[in-house]
Formats: sequence, C-alpha cells, structure tokens
Amino acid sequence: MQQILPIFLIVFLAELGDKTQLATAMFAANKESHPVLVFLAALAALAISTALAVWLGSVALRTLPPESIKLTAGLGFILIGCWTLYESFRA
Repeated sequence: MQQILPIFLIVFLAELGDKTQLATAMFAANKESHPVLVFLAALAALAISTALAVWLGSVALRTLPPESIKLTAGLGFILIGCWTLYESFRA
C-alpha cells in the first residue's frame, strides 16, 4: 500500500507536458470533439498501455535478472535524455 503514492507521483509527473498530454489537449480544443469523449478515449488508451507495461514488466521480472532490467531501464532513460538534449540544441 505504501507504493501507491510514489507510483502515482512518478507517473503523474512523467506524463505532465508530454506528447500524449499535448495531443489530448489538441483533440479537446477541436470544436468537433466533445471533451468528455476525448477524456474517455484518452483514459482508455492510457489504461490499456499501462496494463501492457505492467504485464510486460511482470513477464520480464520472471524471465530476466532484476539487475539487467534496472540496467536496461536506466540506460534507456539516459539515451532518451541525451537524444532530447541533442534535439534541443540542434534547433
């Protein structure tokens, strides 16, 4: 139960201002889209993608050593950060 708040905060902060949130805001700003339907569609998409991530994570934990999962995740975040910095200075 103690894990719920840190998980919520990390995912919430990671989602703020990302491409998914911006795309959802653009759909909501469209006069032809009903805000409640945009919310429900985005909610369903995020729920399904989160369920997939949880399933893949649990499968990975059963088949791979935890150290390799942490190393791969850490390297992935570093690479994404480097790519983001590169793109911001390239513009």
